[in-house]
Amino acid sequence: MKINIYTDGASRGNPGPGGYGVILSAGKHYKELSQGYKKTTNNRMELLAVIVGLESIKSEGQEVTVYSDSKYVVDSVEKRWVFGWQKKGFKGKKNPDLWQRFLKVYPKHRVKFIWIKGHNNHPQNERCDVLAVEASMGDKLIEDFGYIQQEEA
Repeated sequence: MKINIYTDGASRGNPGPGGYGVILSAGKHYKELSQGYKKTTNNRMELLAVIVGLESIKSEGQEVTVYSDSKYVVDSVEKRWVFGWQKKGFKGKKNPDLWQRFLKVYPKHRVKFIWIKGHNNHPQNERCDVLAVEASMGDKLIEDFGYIQQEEA
């Protein structure tokens, strides 16, 4: 079964409170996921949305299409930059904790990325944006420890 993952990330301030929104869709199955963080960046939330979506797939070897409005995420994978960063130990790159987490889940499936223009009336992207923004304003914000460690480095 083909799985579609729609993602978006948001931060109010960059850095600032942030969140991600994810929709997983496969046949008649549909699931929404979101989480808010006390202090993070937009790029971290965009990437974390993709990671959480991929980690939510229960069985390996699935055909997955990820739809994202983040050029940062889509280009890093589709242009294979992340694999060069990995070879160099992510030296001088932001978000190494998340990229390493991504690289653990990415090979478990056959993943294709499609960039979509944000805020362009794409129904699932708009819904993910709502989920991400609402999560960033929630009262159950958690710490983004990877961001804290990166900030202290």
